[in-house]
Amino acid sequence: MKLPRNKNFLLEAKNINKTYIKTSGFFVKKKMEIKALNGVSLSIQKGKTLAIVGESGSGKSTLARCLLQLQSIDSGVVKFKGKDINSLNIKELKNLKHEVQMVFQDPYASLNPRMKIQDIIAEGLVIHQIGTPLEIKRKVSDMIKRVGLSQSDLVKYPHEFSGGQRQRIGIARALIVEPKLVICDEPVSALDVSIQAQILLLLKSFQKEMRLSYLFISHDLRVVRHIADEIIVMHQGKIVERARADKLYTKPEANYTKELLNSIPGKPFKFNLIH
Repeated sequence: MKLPRNKNFLLEAKNINKTYIKTSGFFVKKKMEIKALNGVSLSIQKGKTLAIVGESGSGKSTLARCLLQLQSIDSGVVKFKGKDINSLNIKELKNLKHEVQMVFQDPYASLNPRMKIQDIIAEGLVIHQIGTPLEIKRKVSDMIKRVGLSQSDLVKYPHEFSGGQRQRIGIARALIVEPKLVICDEPVSALDVSIQAQILLLLKSFQKEMRLSYLFISHDLRVVRHIADEIIVMHQGKIVERARADKLYTKPEANYTKELLNSIPGKPFKFNLIH
């Protein structure tokens, strides 16, 4: 299965399928197939943000895990920089894990509570053997300041920080290895609205500075409006709409997209549903 070659595409996925088997019943076991991903295709351009939006259970987080190879896919092709990730050798696979990083949803659960912040941020550099101990120390010191925290914070532990501060640490950990693609899985959903705006601005400033590509996953169309160049709307494992951000908010085509927009409280979105 060949994907169209385009040097501007950093990541391409074609016809991704993933099915879970759910077992229910006590005396008589019943098996039920759940189609988490059903023929999903997407592409992410260099230096751009592709947002995936959908309600809980729509398949968006499963898609992220499959793209990161944290879960296997049943069928389909995923390419990074033009190469099928399933055909990579050990060295290439290690490089992929260097170039694709993740910012997690829960800043409380994603940081090791037993590690000092300096060790958390440096972990990727150590794993990928990037720099001498002195260079690593210098990079960590620089990165903690770039995310808006101070050098004195490096000797602290995660429990000493607020949720927004922990997410800044998570961003520092992901970006210090200078990846090409960052997958952000609901990175601001656990934060207060005022802190959400700060984190989004931080991500945008790093994107401009480092020419990063983002795959930004969210259930909230209000959030992705401020960061996405293009938006994919998912429902029950399928893509129901894909459009430029400006078009999706003014001229949505799918009824499901219109329902999501209409459900945003206090916003002037009111679109007629076609039955």
